[in-house]
Amino acid sequence: MNVLKVSNLTKRFGSFLALDGVNLEVNSGEIFGFIGPNGAGKSTTLRVLLGILKASEGEVKIFGKDAWDDAVEIHKRLAYVPGDVNLWPNLTGGEVIDLFVKLRGTNHKSKREELIKRFDFDPTKKCRTYSKGNRQKVALIAAFSSDADLYILDEPTSGLDPLMEQVFQEYVMEEKNQGKSVLLSSHILSEVEKLCDKVAIIREGRIIETGTLTELRHLTRTQIHVETKSPILALEELEGIHELDGMGQGASFQVDTDKMDQVISYISQFGVMKLESAPPTLEDLFMRHYEGKGKEGSPEVGGRTNG
Repeated sequence: MNVLKVSNLTKRFGSFLALDGVNLEVNSGEIFGFIGPNGAGKSTTLRVLLGILKASEGEVKIFGKDAWDDAVEIHKRLAYVPGDVNLWPNLTGGEVIDLFVKLRGTNHKSKREELIKRFDFDPTKKCRTYSKGNRQKVALIAAFSSDADLYILDEPTSGLDPLMEQVFQEYVMEEKNQGKSVLLSSHILSEVEKLCDKVAIIREGRIIETGTLTELRHLTRTQIHVETKSPILALEELEGIHELDGMGQGASFQVDTDKMDQVISYISQFGVMKLESAPPTLEDLFMRHYEGKGKEGSPEVGGRTNG
């Protein structure tokens, strides 16, 4: 059953087309990764989902309700964590967490205390004294205390140290195991790869790839290092070989995943002594989509400044 369904979402700001026919579907109990460079359209998409922006065209349904018309009802079952959290400077972190939880009409005091302890957070300090990481903890603790059915997380670990990132990942998996759904927008590809069941890549306002990590791996290359008894002949002529370094009895190269069988069969006739392979990562996939685009091809730099 889908919790979130986006159909042909288009958003214009005057003559500027920010989103161009975006389609997304998040099912119950699923963690869905939403990735792309800065300026690709991630934040604009999330603002439409949250009912902050109205779509120019298309349909956005959350829990079967319209994201714009039924925003108030939807937010009773939805928790949102932004990547840059602004808090009331004169309230303590604990007071802000209590305010958010009370606004939702839920009261999970034991969960709140457990989260404060696990995130190693001091709720007694004024928000103006908090670092970026501690402001992020306020939003995460409030979200996970709320017992929502859908979590929309936009760069949620921004400012957290690696230990706290690990705690975050554990809580996300706990929510998934309870049948909750998560839409995770992140530029930390290792985090997306570790947590997500499915991934969508957005570029210049359009979804260019979507599917499970297994389905998307056909677009990636595997790094191979091989040492053989006799020199490998004409390896550079094989289809699917890239970045070949070294020849003779030792070689390192990348191979297209769909050509792996033929390449391994070919090099085996030269007497394989050693074979090492590094599996393709989500980062490989991401960079393949952006290679050849110059500076705009990096995950951190996009053609627009507001995602």
